[in-house]
Amino acid sequence: MNAVTGQAESVVAELERFFTEQGAGEYLGEPVTQAAHMLQAAACAQAEGAGDALVAAALLHDVGHFTGTISGAQLMEGTDNRHSHAGADWLATWFPESVTEPVRLHVAAKRYLCAVEPSYFDRLSEASVYTLNVQGGPMSAEEAAAFEAGPYAEQAVALRRWDEAAKDPDADVPEFAHYRGLLAALVRRPGTGESVSG
Repeated sequence: MNAVTGQAESVVAELERFFTEQGAGEYLGEPVTQAAHMLQAAACAQAEGAGDALVAAALLHDVGHFTGTISGAQLMEGTDNRHSHAGADWLATWFPESVTEPVRLHVAAKRYLCAVEPSYFDRLSEASVYTLNVQGGPMSAEEAAAFEAGPYAEQAVALRRWDEAAKDPDADVPEFAHYRGLLAALVRRPGTGESVSG
């Protein structure tokens, strides 16, 4: 195994630990575990034909609950843990913007959708309504316009829709192992912007 391949395998192994360890716990008042939620989001992305980077973003969108300095439990107590930013910043060590930026924007996308698509609010779970208020509530018209102008707005909105749909306790979706190869191919070579796969 060369150093590049070893780097990718090490990153994927660390991510898998999040799913099997911290991810096995309760998901902030939802009827699924954190890991099940992220796996369902990735399955939704693949079912809709999303590209590999966006599937990876869907799979990893909530890792900030594990990597940030403020826990998900604290979020549910009223302190915004900015898990979208914490997760994106942590992932940016290894993954390109096409993965990290939809992750960074998925909370903003919830605020955006609640502002521009009133029916979206009605689809939010009770816990998601609560965190929406902690995270700033629906965007103002000015905030929504600025969000729309961003380079990853469309991907973030798609991710947000999968996020909200990924809370089914009876869903049967692939396990983390299904995504190992996809993730490894997206990992960048150390010190470069190039993926391991070339």
